[in-house]
Amino acid sequence: MSRIGKKAVAMPQGVTANVEGQTVTIKGPKGALQVVVHDDVAVKMTKGFEEKLEINGVGFRAAVQGKALNLQLGFSHDIHYAIPQGITIATPKPTEIIVTGIDKQQVGQVAAEIRGFRSPEPYKGKGVKYVNEYIFRKEGKKK
Repeated sequence: MSRIGKKAVAMPQGVTANVEGQTVTIKGPKGALQVVVHDDVAVKMTKGFEEKLEINGVGFRAAVQGKALNLQLGFSHDIHYAIPQGITIATPKPTEIIVTGIDKQQVGQVAAEIRGFRSPEPYKGKGVKYVNEYIFRKEGKKK
């Protein structure tokens, strides 16, 4: 089955779109267009992409300081990650990181790099993980 209907439509410069219910109005330098979309189709404006990360572990925390993300992940030193241009990182809680941007590939890459500093381990689940990620737990040593 084709997934073309789920893909976002790129808007050239100078073109604006407005969605009201099932009516889509597009205005550009060559004119205006208005389309009423079928009820089975959900139309929404693309606001960019977002990836949420969660930090688990005693003393593990994150904070944004200027244009850098400061991570304390149990190492003898703090990790200072420079935030790339076009990416916004927010830390609403010390154990939560939200990476947003307009480029899906870049958002995923930044989230993967942050997760790579301390990926979750299978025994206690300590580390940085995606919010929707399941960590397969192993049983520890037996006496």
